[in-house]
Amino acid sequence: MKCDRIAPLSLVPVALAAVMLCFPASAGEADVVDVRVQMQANGSYRFDATVRHADEGWDHYADAFEIVAPDGDVLGTRVLAHPHVNEQPFTRSLSRVKIPPGIATVEVRARDKVHGLGGKTYQVTLPGQSK
Repeated sequence: MKCDRIAPLSLVPVALAAVMLCFPASAGEADVVDVRVQMQANGSYRFDATVRHADEGWDHYADAFEIVAPDGDVLGTRVLAHPHVNEQPFTRSLSRVKIPPGIATVEVRARDKVHGLGGKTYQVTLPGQSK
């Protein structure tokens, strides 16, 4: 029995490994996929942001999310101190965010250690405010 056609197939795993080494998987940018916001008794706000990012470990993970005013001012930042490799997406909160008068909506954006800011952002209307 002649096996000429089997030999090239045996090279497939080697070729696939070579491609993976040349083009490693990338976790991409961090996306904000949901936000819940509550006004607190003292007039500040609490934000519960859900972030999705294919964290790969300490060198590439979603490391923060920010609350941003319409004019681009950062009103609050939640630093994320470790990767969430096995918890995706994950939700974390940021409390005591003071929003200046006259702002009805804010943007929540996330960043990661490799790409910085980017990915999907989330617009949220503040409770008791109108657009």
